[in-house]
Amino acid sequence: QVQLVESGGGLVQAGGSLRLSCAASVRTFRRYAMGWFRQAPGKERKFVAGIIWSSGSTSYADSVQGRFTISRDNDNTVYLQMNSLKPEDTAVYYCAANVHNVAYDYWGQGTQVTVSS
Repeated sequence: QVQLVESGGGLVQAGGSLRLSCAASVRTFRRYAMGWFRQAPGKERKFVAGIIWSSGSTSYADSVQGRFTISRDNDNTVYLQMNSLKPEDTAVYYCAANVHNVAYDYWGQGTQVTVSS
C-alpha cells in the first residue's frame, strides 16, 4: 500500500508564498501522474494542478494559472509552489497519485493552507 505524505502547509498573509511537498512511501512507486487538489470548508474537492510523471507535462486550474507551479524531482517527490496567495486559496490541500491514467488512486492526508487578508 502506497502512502502519500504532504508537508509545507501553514498560515501566510495575502500576497505571500508557500511550497507544498508530497512524497510517496514506496520509492519505486510507478505512477502515470501526480496531482494537487484542494477543498475549502463547505465546498467540494477541486483539481488544482497535475503533472505527468514521465514527461513533466503540467496542467492547472484557471484559478491558479500563473501563480502556482507544480514540479517533481528525479526521486519521489512532487511540489506545489504557491505564489501571490489570496484568501480564497485557503483550503486543505491534498496530494494524489494517478497510477493507470484512469483515476486518482492514492491520496494523502491533506495539509491546511490558510491565507489571511
